[in-house]
Amino acid sequence: MFHTFPNKSKAQTSVSMEKTYSLTAHYDDFQEIKHGSRYSSSTLSNGMSLHLGGSLDRGSRGRSGRDKCVGGAGGGAGGGTPARWSRREICLLSALVFAAGMCVILGCMLALKFLSLEAQDSHCRQDCMKRRSLLRAARFVQGNVDPSVQPCYDFYSFACGGWLRRHGIPEDKLSYGIITAIGEQNQEKLQRLLQAPIQRKETDSAERKVKEFYRSCINMKEIDRLGAGPMTEVIDSCGGWDLSGAPPGGAGWDSGSAPVRPDFNEMLYKTQGVYSTSVFFSLTVSVDDKNSSRNAIRIDQEGLTLPERTLYLGQDEDSVKILASYKALMERLLSMLGAHNATLKSREILDLETRLANITVSEYDDQRKDISSMYNRITLKQLQKMAPSFHWKRLLDRIFSDNFSDEEEIVVLATDYMQTVSDIIKTTSKRVLHNYMLWRIVAALSEHLSTAFRSTIHDFSREIDGGERQLDLERLCLNQANKHFGMALGALFVQQHFSSSSRAKVQELVEDIKHSLDQRLQELDWMDEETRGAARAKLQHMMVMTGYPDFLLKPELIDEEYGFDVNEKTYFRNILNSIKYNIKLSVKKIQREVDKTTWLLPPQALNAYYLPNKNQMVFPAGILQPTLYDPEFPQSLNYGGIGAIIGHELTHGYDDWGGQYDRYGNLKQWWTEESYKKFQKKAECIVKLYENFTVYNQRVNGRLTLGENIADLGGLKLSFYAYQKWVREHGPERPLPGLKYTHEQLFFIAFAQNWCMKRRSQSIYLQLLTDKHAPEHYRYNTQAS
Repeated sequence: MFHTFPNKSKAQTSVSMEKTYSLTAHYDDFQEIKHGSRYSSSTLSNGMSLHLGGSLDRGSRGRSGRDKCVGGAGGGAGGGTPARWSRREICLLSALVFAAGMCVILGCMLALKFLSLEAQDSHCRQDCMKRRSLLRAARFVQGNVDPSVQPCYDFYSFACGGWLRRHGIPEDKLSYGIITAIGEQNQEKLQRLLQAPIQRKETDSAERKVKEFYRSCINMKEIDRLGAGPMTEVIDSCGGWDLSGAPPGGAGWDSGSAPVRPDFNEMLYKTQGVYSTSVFFSLTVSVDDKNSSRNAIRIDQEGLTLPERTLYLGQDEDSVKILASYKALMERLLSMLGAHNATLKSREILDLETRLANITVSEYDDQRKDISSMYNRITLKQLQKMAPSFHWKRLLDRIFSDNFSDEEEIVVLATDYMQTVSDIIKTTSKRVLHNYMLWRIVAALSEHLSTAFRSTIHDFSREIDGGERQLDLERLCLNQANKHFGMALGALFVQQHFSSSSRAKVQELVEDIKHSLDQRLQELDWMDEETRGAARAKLQHMMVMTGYPDFLLKPELIDEEYGFDVNEKTYFRNILNSIKYNIKLSVKKIQREVDKTTWLLPPQALNAYYLPNKNQMVFPAGILQPTLYDPEFPQSLNYGGIGAIIGHELTHGYDDWGGQYDRYGNLKQWWTEESYKKFQKKAECIVKLYENFTVYNQRVNGRLTLGENIADLGGLKLSFYAYQKWVREHGPERPLPGLKYTHEQLFFIAFAQNWCMKRRSQSIYLQLLTDKHAPEHYRYNTQAS
């Protein structure tokens, strides 16, 4: 869909770019002195050897001369008196022997000194590097705080005030924060990797494919030359716009002259099975919530182009404005793609989407929070009876290339919705149904067309969220490369920008915080022993993955992930090839057991996540970057940064959503009734707490944000307890130079500073409506209080 709205998944977003204080000049002086000493030692040693060699030669020559004189005298005089050493020779020889001895002593002393310096060399180097790191950390902290704000009154403004004062929001962004800067640095690294020459040039090389895909994306000259052509071909393959006729199952086409075009169910197959676009409902293959060892076909409510039903139904000024802008966008794009009477068509499509919005349940509704009540495993025969407007066997047979029996089981998560949407289809013109499905494909793919289409979409974005400028082409194409070749690009990233030592250190952090949670579970006075035992067992079974999946170190295995063609001159076709191949991969999953080591996101993702139906927690290399994590920083900053995120994800295993799954990832009630009631009572307090907060006269939705708020509150505490344990075991840390804060205070400052954020006022409405995270100001003030 249009990448205008915040993603509805958790925890998204895009290292600090502060000027680094450097000791380079002083350090270079130190190195010069150090190496100068070593060089002087070597020179003295060589001089000593030459000197001693001269002395020994001189002695040898003296002895030979004397023997020769004695022999000559004896021979000449027949055994006369031996020649005597002169006083001068004796003095000279004594001086030489004394000098030689002194040289030996001096040499030994210098050798010992040299060995001492060599032993200290590594320690000195490490100490200098540590001091530089401490100065860098101190500069980062000091530059972001606002000391004029009382931390007990407004901790977020105290910790972030300096940063907020110095930074604005770039024209191409809706928000900007320290986390965004980390993302920008990751993107710069990825950009350089994509622009580097291809090393593995084999036809099936994933490296070659991702780089050629990127080149096809930035080739706007060719994309503009093709104009609307690629999308027009898609529309023509679906029968074009101007269909007319009765609802499905009716008397056929109103116009006798109309060409043969796909019927309703054939068009349904094209949208879902060819272009991977949800219409009326979503159809996916994913882990079976009640048997996490196998995959299941899952059907759920979906079909709205705007991200939240309220935008279709709301009467407030913002909702009305967004809906009007959306209709104008639809009308404009339909006209650009050759639809006659685009005004009428856009109005009819919008009316249908509004009817769908009326029967869609919001994600923050209690009905969507109770997964057990949503889960319905029914047969294909039962599904056909429930929603008879769809030819289910025909659809599934086509998509899965199989012959499903009537007893094949499907998981349906929205039974009331499916029954009602079937009734809506019965009473809607076939022409409108067809145009709606075609519009959904256009909405998903038009961002890949020429400059004219991209400008039209940006005009819509600017009106509703205040974005002033389109994202640079290179960044847009990087985003697409991430989306379609995530693991291929991730392999290049981790080889260059993530070390195995960082991976090991983060795993130690995770274990520390897991221990902290285990201790906390044992201390909870409101949880009974049966529930406590199940909670601890879930923690012990939790799978933790850090950095990257191991297969990324084997290029031939990466190549197998991307079995489709890429051409530098056909960007739009590359997109379609990728979509087609990913549908193929998804279809294959239905025949396989669940691989619980599979990663949902590539390693360069600036994210961390917990999957309840796998009981799996993942921390990609992309988020294990400074300043969230820096192996050279004090541990107070690391526990306050990445440590709080680790604690956050751990807590998701026990929040209002993750707490419904057991240690194996199965949807199962493992709480006793008494403990669960106490948990719900505490959760309700959190809902009410956050609903007391308002932003621009809009109340924070405590139910929408409940899971993230629980994870925030729990994660900070777990990380703080773990840091206190680290200090007990390793001793207190060196203070940061020039700062008056203790390391416990620095822990909380780091926690807040890593999430300093500015947002455009126009985008806050959408954030409050769709984002499961509370606004930053309240999110962190509430936790730090």
